[in-house]
Amino acid sequence: MTERTDLKRQREAGFLISRIHRLSRIIVNRKMKEHKLEITPAQARIMYVLWRNESIPITELGRITSLKKSTMTSMLDRLEKAGFLARAHSREDRRKILIQRTNKDRVWEKEYVNISRGMERLVFKGFSEKEKDQFEGYLRRISENLTSVEKNG
Repeated sequence: MTERTDLKRQREAGFLISRIHRLSRIIVNRKMKEHKLEITPAQARIMYVLWRNESIPITELGRITSLKKSTMTSMLDRLEKAGFLARAHSREDRRKILIQRTNKDRVWEKEYVNISRGMERLVFKGFSEKEKDQFEGYLRRISENLTSVEKNG
């Protein structure tokens, strides 16, 4: 079997995931500009986690988003300066910093959720609920596989 034949038989998952990521990022950025929501995809990742938690320790936020501490700190600074989040000390442990939602963030969330729902309809066009669940399950498994390798070197 030649190297060219091997390439023809190679799975396309990595290529397709990269392509989907690129295309979805382009479309989401376009829609965000249309709605005058100027925020980076990484900042949106932080806000998405915050929307699900209302208030979260900064260390937990970093773990969930997989952002490096220095990157996350600068993004939190910008988001805080823009009024989208606030930092506060935990009442139980003053050493623990919590990231909390703000009123400005709640207004912005509604716009972002509308964009996100539109993207979900676009991405899953023609899929049954069962297919969506299966697909997300496969993606979770892939994410877990890659996360374990990344953590263990």
